[in-house]
Amino acid sequence: MRSCGVEDLKKIFSADFLLITSAKQLHRTVISPLFLFGSTLFVLGLVSLLTGHIVSHREWYAQLRRPWGFKQGHIRLESIDIWKSKFSDAYYGCSERSPDFKGAVSERKSNGYLLIAASGGLNQQRIGVTDAVVVARILNATLVLPDLDHHSFWKDESDFVDIFDADWFISSLSNDVKIVKRIPDKVMRRMERPPYTMRIPRKSAPEYYLEFVLPILLRRRAVQLTKFDYRLAYDIDDELQKLRCRVNYHALRFTKPIQDLGEKVVKRMQEMASRFVAVHLRFEPDMLAFSGCYYGGGDKERKELGEIRKRWENLPDLDAEGERRRGKCPLTPHEVGLMLRALGFGNDTYLYVASGEIYGGVNTLKPLRDLFRNFYTKEMLAEKELKPFLPHSSRLAAIDYIVCHESDVFVTNNNGNMAKILAGHRRYAGHKRTIRPNAKKLSSLFKARSQMHWETFVSRVMSAQRGFMGEPDEMRPGRGDFHEFPYACVCPRPVADLAPSHLFPGA
Repeated sequence: MRSCGVEDLKKIFSADFLLITSAKQLHRTVISPLFLFGSTLFVLGLVSLLTGHIVSHREWYAQLRRPWGFKQGHIRLESIDIWKSKFSDAYYGCSERSPDFKGAVSERKSNGYLLIAASGGLNQQRIGVTDAVVVARILNATLVLPDLDHHSFWKDESDFVDIFDADWFISSLSNDVKIVKRIPDKVMRRMERPPYTMRIPRKSAPEYYLEFVLPILLRRRAVQLTKFDYRLAYDIDDELQKLRCRVNYHALRFTKPIQDLGEKVVKRMQEMASRFVAVHLRFEPDMLAFSGCYYGGGDKERKELGEIRKRWENLPDLDAEGERRRGKCPLTPHEVGLMLRALGFGNDTYLYVASGEIYGGVNTLKPLRDLFRNFYTKEMLAEKELKPFLPHSSRLAAIDYIVCHESDVFVTNNNGNMAKILAGHRRYAGHKRTIRPNAKKLSSLFKARSQMHWETFVSRVMSAQRGFMGEPDEMRPGRGDFHEFPYACVCPRPVADLAPSHLFPGA
């Protein structure tokens, strides 16, 4: 028996089509078994064709693990664009409120007033403010504009209104949480005692606040939470996570003087180059002292950093070499430069360096400047305009934040607060290229660099940096710091909106 060929199927389809489309006899027509057989083959073939190329977002999301462009063994791996992720346009920030997310309770109907004393530098306090809004929502409380830390290492006297646009902060979150600038005088006069002060354990779950804070709030009408940084768990309900994103990426807008100067610095970088790299060196004395690392400066370095380290209570004694092997030490400016050159950034790349006081000063920076001749800082680009900001470290840090966020590539040098928040903010903005050094693997490479050819060093740096380049697949839902990986607020675009290169890898 010969097989059914294409021409036979065409004849079958033609005959059966005429048979079933006869309007006069349609109600009496008996569908041919061959028609059913042919139709089934056609449908299966069509499904096979489509599913060979179009997949669900979960499946093609899993395909985004892009390898590097160098030889590893006998396999040639695909190259990566160091300036932009191939899949950056496949995602978008999605922090909109769900229809089921109820509106904010009024000040009169709330359970009381929540006061927050943030802690640390600008970005640590930013995390505290973000979580404070979410905690106020959990408690059905009215949030009082947070107090910023004036007594930390940086000793910045700036208040919330000096750094952030308070009116915008209050109005933009009005549907989520009621926020006031201060407790009304008439309410304060009715209080028998001042607000109850307490400190919450780090990364506490919403249930902790409901069990231990809410009863006090209902009884006293006002509670102040001190040292409020990282006091809310990372793993909370997705609607509350989206609120975190609305606060961090939309409501916390810098004041106009800060925003204007930051944008001016960005514009000056863009006028010199079509694209630029921003590096957050984080090689200030306080960071090095806190890390417990050693950089070869002898007794002078050990004494200076040791004195600074005493400012933190209960810091353990650390083995500096062991910390470096574990990837806990910030890279030196020279090492950052070597990593960037190995990744493929040429010496004509325009570099914006965001930093405070670099330990070791110009001598420490010289190797990096030798590697990248187009080296700029905010002080170099806006010396006169910066003068009013100089006494205020948090306002200076805010300017660096703006420039780093707007850069084409952002390079972190540690896993500190600014690095985490900016990495998360750039993911939310479309997975803008963000490079985080794999310090654990790189430390051994830098130590052995003099014993290998440059080409070998390059290939090993590229290998070490796989998974540390800000690609979408590096984000593990529910794992890590939410401020760095805001998984609940980053959504894949619908398949219909994607370019062919996203659907067909290699296109």
